[in-house]
Amino acid sequence: MENKKVIIPDEIVISKIYYIRGQKVMLDSDLAELYGVETRRLNEQVNRNKDRFPEDFMFRLNEEEFQTLMSQIATSKRGGRRKLPYVFTEHGVLMLSSVLNSKQAIEVNIQIMRIFTKIRQMLADNTEIRLEVERIKNKLENQDKNMEIVFKYLDELLEKSNKPSPPRKRIGFKPDDL
Repeated sequence: MENKKVIIPDEIVISKIYYIRGQKVMLDSDLAELYGVETRRLNEQVNRNKDRFPEDFMFRLNEEEFQTLMSQIATSKRGGRRKLPYVFTEHGVLMLSSVLNSKQAIEVNIQIMRIFTKIRQMLADNTEIRLEVERIKNKLENQDKNMEIVFKYLDELLEKSNKPSPPRKRIGFKPDDL
């Protein structure tokens, strides 16, 4: 029997990561598709192991969140769902590897974990870049203010030099005093 490795492009996995309630999450149906199982089978395994999936690992979307998500991914129908979908946080996806034991599920899970790590690193790098840009902006603003002050003083000096100065009283020996 040939050892067949599942290869899913990272872009496809990344496109299935959403930002809901301030967390990066993946839909149960997307995970089931990536793992090569039916959504109801994935949810059955999760329900059998409920204690492994606290609220910060997995939660059910409310109707408004679901409608917003469906509008983002341009899907208008529920796809035959009777219940609102579960979404899994990074920790929930990691926990799924302990309840799904197929070769494909394990390989895809490893890939998803690597992608979450890359995303976290990109956000950290992006934060550093943003901070550096802010520092540069602040320096430029200070330089702009300093340049304004310099030009203001130059204008004042030019105005003074253009006005005829009053005759100065001479000090010292004056030939007229004789």
